[in-house]
Amino acid sequence: MKLDVNKQYSGFVIRQAAYIDEIQSEAYVMEHTYSGARLLYLGNNDDNKVFSISFRTPPYDDTGVAHILEHSVLCGSRKYRLKEPFVELVKGSMNTFLNAMTYPDKTMYPVASRNAKDFQNLMDVYLDAVFYPLIYENPYTLRQEGWHYNIEAPTDALSYNGVVYNEMKGVFSSADALLDYEAMKALFPDTPYSFESGGHPDAIPELTQEAFEHFHTTYYSPENSFIYLYGDMEIETTLQYLNDEYLSGFKRTGAVNSEIPLQNAFARTQEVLGTYPVGADEATEDKTYHELHIVTGDARDVKTSMALRVLESVLLEGNSAPLRLALLQSGVAKDISGSYAGSYRQPIFSIKAAGSKPEQRDKFISIIYHTLQQLTINGIDKELLEAHLNYLEFKLREADFGAYPKGLIYGISVMDSWLYDGDPLAGLRYTEALQQLREGIKTRYYEQLIENYLLDNTHKVIVTLNPEQGKEEREQEVLAEKMAALKASMDTETIAQNIELCSELHKRQAAADTAEALETIPLLERSDIRREVEVTETVLKQLGTNDILYVPAFTNKIAYLNWYFDLTGIDKDLLPYCYLLSDVLGKFNTDKYTYQELATASNKYTGGVSFQMHAYSAADDANDYTIKFTVQAKALTANLDKLFDILQAVALGSKIDDAKRLQEILDEVKTDWDSSFFSRGRL
Repeated sequence: MKLDVNKQYSGFVIRQAAYIDEIQSEAYVMEHTYSGARLLYLGNNDDNKVFSISFRTPPYDDTGVAHILEHSVLCGSRKYRLKEPFVELVKGSMNTFLNAMTYPDKTMYPVASRNAKDFQNLMDVYLDAVFYPLIYENPYTLRQEGWHYNIEAPTDALSYNGVVYNEMKGVFSSADALLDYEAMKALFPDTPYSFESGGHPDAIPELTQEAFEHFHTTYYSPENSFIYLYGDMEIETTLQYLNDEYLSGFKRTGAVNSEIPLQNAFARTQEVLGTYPVGADEATEDKTYHELHIVTGDARDVKTSMALRVLESVLLEGNSAPLRLALLQSGVAKDISGSYAGSYRQPIFSIKAAGSKPEQRDKFISIIYHTLQQLTINGIDKELLEAHLNYLEFKLREADFGAYPKGLIYGISVMDSWLYDGDPLAGLRYTEALQQLREGIKTRYYEQLIENYLLDNTHKVIVTLNPEQGKEEREQEVLAEKMAALKASMDTETIAQNIELCSELHKRQAAADTAEALETIPLLERSDIRREVEVTETVLKQLGTNDILYVPAFTNKIAYLNWYFDLTGIDKDLLPYCYLLSDVLGKFNTDKYTYQELATASNKYTGGVSFQMHAYSAADDANDYTIKFTVQAKALTANLDKLFDILQAVALGSKIDDAKRLQEILDEVKTDWDSSFFSRGRL
């Protein structure tokens, strides 16, 4: 059903209504007048319904209170007085997504399900968790999820323990985490972005119960919330539920100040020098990181943000990227990458060199500026711009996010503007912006972006991280000495109290939930589950000795093609080389294309081509498996001839005997593996 602008529905006033053709949804921006809650509903016929409630949570120190609170509100609430309601809920849920995420300036609690009753259950457990957590009556929540003194006997050494504390200890052993931490401190010294929302291990033990509760009281209120609904649902019934069960219990105060302030631009580029840990016996040669971070504009400027994403891709992604190639060919590093972080009040454009040397820093910067200046003078390759713009449009229109519901990704993306009081619908309406960006190829629009945002802009930081042998071991020694001194400063009574607190925490963790508490968890019954099986229509044909499986489906004129080559019987000693082949295919010159031209053609005419190794187990026996070399590709049906031309060139014309090029690819692959070894957890 359609909702009318300025009309009130269960306390919600419709402020804006529009049909978003790009995602085939009726969009409604609402405000709950009593509590001040904001709500966006994207109504459509997608039965994979999504709900999320998010809060603007700017940190004011490095204690990780936002991250710890994200964990803690999920440890029992007013209605659901269990240790971990979600563990029990999942046992009887058909959710397609259930998680919570801490970002540098917001905390999100999204869920999704295709079952209407399940969706209602998930919403209720999440809303009760965020508004009525048990953290005020259970101080052991902070000790478990955040930190506590770990000591079980008077003679034991004192140490720190806690879920988030241990998680962030792992995160900060990563060079990437340290690069980001140093960069954000330097880029935004006067805003909340200078602090680590996930928590720095050195600061997490400074978080008190009082500060923990204060953060929740301050930011977890409806007037600081952003509620998102997506999919096919009875929206009036849902709005009434939100009003009656939760929002009507909170009156708007006008006292919440969570706005993210702007950082004033610098007069000159800042420089940061630091180290990251490697093993005491690990080689340090060619393991330096150099990274240039540039603050670029305003997240609410959707067109410019989209243009800068395209520009980052053109300059730094793929084998035809001119800035990446210039840096690699100079020998300044073994791997070059870039990123555009648009989910900040002030987005960040970054250029990273991995596998470098300390003395290469000035050369790294010099090549960046020289290459960018040459591009502004001579112009960017228009075919390259068109190729990356085509690829961006393909991804936007395809809206394929793998295992993640597309409604979930839309909900995350709208926050890039909505969180900063911009129009949440602006980023969903991408057709006009794409057309303007396409027109910009005919002018100096992209060259002007380079001049304005990358060259003439002084709001920059250069971070250099050098490997330091044994750093982590030395830090552990310093921490051990600190803990020993701390224990020595405690009297016998204080030590006994900490032993008792630790013991009580362990008892609570080991104790089972009561039957009464377990009965409060809303679970699905068989009668709530649709019994009809969804049948996927398939057509199996044979072409010579090959089987062809065709799956007819609506794909918005996109063809998806997968090839599976059976490697059964291959010598196990050759398997590593099969993996290597999957890494290097498509990156060599061919008889028809240079590897740069190949990358451009792939972006211009396809939605991506990938080569991988997979092991597939039998349906009835996990130990019975076959190994396949797979090729996955997708393109608009109108471009299938171009796709097959690219694949033929790679399969039959790749010059894989080019030893110099092979070494370059191997250096990139190895450096990328080294950089990606540690995951960046924030869950």
